[in-house]
This record gives sequence, C-alpha cells and structure tokens, in this order.
Amino acid sequence: MRKIKKNDDVIVIAGKDRGNRGNVLRVLGDRLLVSGVNMVKKHQKPNPVKGLTGGIVAMEISIHASNVAIYNAASKKADRVGVKMLEDGRKMRVFKSSGEVIDA
Repeated sequence: MRKIKKNDDVIVIAGKDRGNRGNVLRVLGDRLLVSGVNMVKKHQKPNPVKGLTGGIVAMEISIHASNVAIYNAASKKADRVGVKMLEDGRKMRVFKSSGEVIDA
C-alpha cells in the first residue's frame, strides 16, 4: 500500500520549496508531481495542431517522495503515515501522531 496517493495534501520537508503545500497530481514510481511545487520555466515551441502557442511556460516537475510528507490538517503540521489492519482484513492509512484515518 502506498503511503502517499493522488490528491493527498502534502508539504515539502526538504529542498528549495521547503514549507510549500500542494496536492499530488500524479504518482510516478518514487517521484510525485505536486501542484505549485518545484516550478521550472520551459521554452515551448508552438504546435498549431494542439493549439499551443510558443513561449516560456511555467510548469511543475517531479519531486522525490522522500522530500514530502503528508499534511495533517488537525495539527497543521507534517505527519508520517502508518497502516492499520481492520477486522475484515482491509488496510487503512492512518496518521502516526494521532491514529486518525486519513481517508475513509
């Protein structure tokens, strides 16, 4: 079971964007694409077939999963993720600090 999934609210704990928060857009193996984090400027050629104009565009690039932590809204801090087994055999992700279920 993955510790961090798509649409999770995460906070960056290491790197140039330390302290920034965002939602996970995609999970790419051990790397994550997080909205508004690790922004770079890319020179883009125009593509009339796709309707893209050329120029310099700002876009997110992936960040390693070890540099982010899941954001606990109750404590307003970064938290670690644990896995708890239920009686019926299902696994649930929980916050390590409080034991609350992350997603029901």
